[in-house]
Amino acid sequence: MARDLTQGSVVKNLMYMSLPTMIGFSSQMIYDIVDIFWIGRISPEAIAGVTIFSTLFWTVEVLNSIIGQSSISMISQSYGRKDTEGTNRSIEQTITFKCLVAIIAAVLVALFLKPALRLFSDDQMVITAALDYGYIRLFFLPIMFSSYSVNTALRCVGNARTPMVIMIFASLLNILLDPILIFDTIPLIGLPGAGLGVFGAAVATITSQTIAFVVGFGVLFSGKQGVLPRVKGLFRLHWPTGKRLLTIGLPTGIEGLLRNFSGVVVLKFVAIFGTTAVAAMGVAGRLFGFAFMPLVGLSMGGSTIVGQNLGVNDTERAEKTARLSGLLGASFMFVFVLVAFLFGPQVMRLFSQEPEIISLGTSFLRIGSTGLVFLAFGFGLSTVFSGSGFNIPFMYASVVARWIVQIPLLVVTISLLQLNIAWVWWSYFLSDFAEFAVMVFYYRKGTWRFKRVG
Repeated sequence: MARDLTQGSVVKNLMYMSLPTMIGFSSQMIYDIVDIFWIGRISPEAIAGVTIFSTLFWTVEVLNSIIGQSSISMISQSYGRKDTEGTNRSIEQTITFKCLVAIIAAVLVALFLKPALRLFSDDQMVITAALDYGYIRLFFLPIMFSSYSVNTALRCVGNARTPMVIMIFASLLNILLDPILIFDTIPLIGLPGAGLGVFGAAVATITSQTIAFVVGFGVLFSGKQGVLPRVKGLFRLHWPTGKRLLTIGLPTGIEGLLRNFSGVVVLKFVAIFGTTAVAAMGVAGRLFGFAFMPLVGLSMGGSTIVGQNLGVNDTERAEKTARLSGLLGASFMFVFVLVAFLFGPQVMRLFSQEPEIISLGTSFLRIGSTGLVFLAFGFGLSTVFSGSGFNIPFMYASVVARWIVQIPLLVVTISLLQLNIAWVWWSYFLSDFAEFAVMVFYYRKGTWRFKRVG
């Protein structure tokens, strides 16, 4: 059910909103890890192909980020000040605009996917795996974006539990379908499978996403969540609301584009060291994604609380929420660092028996995870930017971290000095620390205290 987050204990509200989101997103990342586990049983080329496609694929996530970030502040602030009509309209228009931009993005990426893949690999097995996995994921991109919107809307009105249940169900379904669709013979039980390879992994993903969207949509539009969006509202463009959806989150979208494009550039540097290096990065990257989920939960939960409290001009509760989010996030990430240093090789060995993949992946886990402790604290503080609608710091942080620190460092160390791949991993540490510094600067500057979207 919906929840008024302007009252009661800040700690309890943050736990109430964040823990279900952490659990929900962690369940999805567990699926991602299981997914790469099964794909790893196909071949290193399959891992590399999916890694390259996924890196390119997430560049279009910027469109989801722009509208999604805008919707967090718009829905939560409207709900906080009891503006039912504004809340309903924001929910309706968020889903509509996300679906439209997803269709445009899917078409554009599909047109240029094949030549883009050849920038990273000449191995036909790698390219084939990427295409088999990629085209169907692009076709279902509108469903993926819309599912995100439904879950975000539920969280913004204080219901974090329902999205958690939906995400756990979708992840379990995904995990169940993966081996059935990927292999000719289902591992462990020996029954016949579909034998679709990496295409089967993609089918499992889009099936679970579609079911999750249908269920979430039904819950949100049932009228039992303290809001009453209408299906007919999805087919009426409200340009004042649409304009805010496309502009409030624009700095975050630019940040996402810069971040994701920098990921593409970094992948190009990794590809210099061969297919095994790309595969190692793909496996370790999924593990980093899992570790990052507590931060996502704290960010989404904290942003909703901040938004509702700024809706009633309670900046003190908003600030307390942000500081608590930062401290908890840094604590979670410190635990991951310990695991990476103590058990890195054992964890990597679960996904591949290739000695080089294990060695490179372990090195990445140990070096890259350290910077995430700092980033986690800054990520928690940044809830005041999302909740207030003051998203410019995200853009500045990405520019400094990725394009002033990370990419120039790689040009010097890898291209000019031709040093080893460890410098790619160190570039992540240094860029994460730089991003943390920018977040802290803008948090302390305090401009967010006076920003509202209404």
